[in-house]
Amino acid sequence: MKRILVTGATGQIGSELVPALRKKYGGDNVIAAGHRKTPQKDFIEEGLYTTLDVTEIESLEKAFQEYRFDTIFHLSSLLSAVAEENPQAAWKVNMGGLYNVLELSRKYGCAVFSPSSIGAFGPNTPRNNTPQDTIQRPSTIYGVCKVSGELLCDYYFTHYGVDTRGVRYPGLISYKTLPGGGTTDYAVDIFFRAIQEKSYTCFLQKGTYLDMMYMPDAVRAAIELMEADPSQLKHRNAFNITAMSFAPEELTAQIQKYIPGFLMSYQVDPVRQSIADSWPRHMDDSAARDEWSWKPQYSLEDMTKDMIDRLSKKMGGTL
Repeated sequence: MKRILVTGATGQIGSELVPALRKKYGGDNVIAAGHRKTPQKDFIEEGLYTTLDVTEIESLEKAFQEYRFDTIFHLSSLLSAVAEENPQAAWKVNMGGLYNVLELSRKYGCAVFSPSSIGAFGPNTPRNNTPQDTIQRPSTIYGVCKVSGELLCDYYFTHYGVDTRGVRYPGLISYKTLPGGGTTDYAVDIFFRAIQEKSYTCFLQKGTYLDMMYMPDAVRAAIELMEADPSQLKHRNAFNITAMSFAPEELTAQIQKYIPGFLMSYQVDPVRQSIADSWPRHMDDSAARDEWSWKPQYSLEDMTKDMIDRLSKKMGGTL
């Protein structure tokens, strides 16, 4: 990677991936592309920034021609719960945008990182130690887009030689961005509410185990995969990766170590609960470990401490 475009740069992953890439490759070599959000001032000042709609191929091609990048981290998408509310828009953004990126990458010779998700699995998939290669029959439009995206990326690699790579992210937890409409977002919102209000109402029921990961690990995984020796990659789109698996009450117990008065209540959202019930509790990520030496650094305990430390400072001082 010498020159990089990041689409969806102002989103949950992009807002932390872009600074990490700029630190490693230089601000002038990492172009952040957003759609509607206005990024923070420092986000623009620390490197190149452009406004871009990935569903408009002409606009996207202008960016290819102007910035001459060789690698794309394509992050633009609608998340699970939001996608269920508007499946037509989800298909247009998640699949139409990916198709445009792949077509232009074929034309201009770019490598592509396109993240998949635990949403690519469905109710018939083994939920415990979910295999790398297994049945994928998701019951959501978000999941349908993710499976289709995995297959399309493999197609462009096999038929056109486009260097496509991806990971199946679990739920991602970050202190930098607010929840954006995902089924695992309770694990982000709970920290903000715990610090501000000392209470939280969870939309998933007790005992709902889901794979999770702290954002620093997620960012590092994306960069490490794109830097990996391609001759070692037996899989490409997409690798299972995981760091921790927990239920809401277990996260609550960890937070209460730092905020003893914190209280959790439950008001189950049937839509998001049904989505969560179709996703893995824990994925087998041995393929990623074997093929490009993937290894997470943050446990549930490590993540909870760091989240509370950073958020409490961000929101006005220590607890």
